[in-house]
Amino acid sequence: MNWTSLYLNTSNLNVFILGTGEVATRRANKFLDHGANVKLAGNNLSSELESKGAVLCSISEVDELVEWADFVVVASGDEEMCDYVCGISENKLVNRADFPQKGDVIVPTSFNIGEIEISIFTNGKSPLMARQLRKKIQSIITDEDILEIELQDYARSNLKDVVPDQKERRKYLYEIFEDENIDEFIRDKKIDEAKSYIDNLIRGLQ
Repeated sequence: MNWTSLYLNTSNLNVFILGTGEVATRRANKFLDHGANVKLAGNNLSSELESKGAVLCSISEVDELVEWADFVVVASGDEEMCDYVCGISENKLVNRADFPQKGDVIVPTSFNIGEIEISIFTNGKSPLMARQLRKKIQSIITDEDILEIELQDYARSNLKDVVPDQKERRKYLYEIFEDENIDEFIRDKKIDEAKSYIDNLIRGLQ
């Protein structure tokens, strides 16, 4: 398998989507929700996409739209047009919803739990199983896990001011993670108290 998982900064990325159907709408929502500029070529645009700033363009404009775009998504039932757009997008990143393996980028199924984003990719073998695995993962991640992430982020940020060495910081982060007092604060949802406790631990390093 020659696919590598990456996260792309889509803030102000110009995304052209060929199509306005269900798949195209899903892709558009994902990119709009993550700060991209999105234009679609097709028959109609949902009011939700319009409210988020998506722009509907004519199929006759595809050459100009591809030139404008940093990222091209092919999600149309018109196979001939899909092939044409892919052919003129050689120097662009392309996601092919019709034949994912033929594109440069695959947009996996993903979901958020708090500020955690989790993506699942089955190498195109089973979208159904990707959805089933999503349900399993969602069922095992707890509120306590989310709070632990918040506290680890808090500790990591504050440790940078005190411990310049990354390996040393990692050691202290493990100690904080395994601290039974912090576990108790998390169970009781006492985040402010947990942060104060972490502050005292870090002051003890100075």
